[in-house]
Amino acid sequence: MKFVMSYSCGKDSTLALHKMIATGHTPVGLCVISDKDAGRSFFHGVDQDMLQRYAEALKIPLILCPTDGANYHIAMEDGLCRAIAKGAEAACFGDIDIAENRKWAEERCTNAGLTALFPLWHNDRRANVSEVIDLGYKCLIKSINTDFLPADLAGKFLDADTVKIISECGIDICGENGEYHTIVVDGPIFHHPLPYTTGKLLRIGNRAIIEVF
Repeated sequence: MKFVMSYSCGKDSTLALHKMIATGHTPVGLCVISDKDAGRSFFHGVDQDMLQRYAEALKIPLILCPTDGANYHIAMEDGLCRAIAKGAEAACFGDIDIAENRKWAEERCTNAGLTALFPLWHNDRRANVSEVIDLGYKCLIKSINTDFLPADLAGKFLDADTVKIISECGIDICGENGEYHTIVVDGPIFHHPLPYTTGKLLRIGNRAIIEVF
């Protein structure tokens, strides 16, 4: 089956993409919703140059969907329709168990005429984190909600040590509620490591964000 991946550049969407490819399905695009004013993807804050580097490293075309946020759902549906033109029969999402997120994604797919797939749905959260690490993915912790986690985790990789710290803080191990965000910079489905540079640690409100470009 040909599919489009709703891609955040983070660990969960990368693991979902890995599972789809491993079971013989073919990705025709990476659908990324971006803030047209900031020039970065929503939530994970990946700029457009780096998004293009993802497309090159994964060898999957980028389907960039810029929006001001007010018409986020329309931008998503537009991206899905562009994926259909590339042969997509389904759209894949990295959601785990937040029902309203799944419902939203299914509505977008219904409107576009695609089947919605959720390879991680109801998987054990700790098992997901262990799997993405054990598979060899390099997940850089890009941002931290400092209400829940220490700021100095930003810029580190998700590994046994950082998972231990996250666990001891008593938060969702996957960070599904925005406790932390990652970007994946290498792993089995990458044809080459993602070129990137880290910069300063920024503090914006309750978030600690490592510059990555």
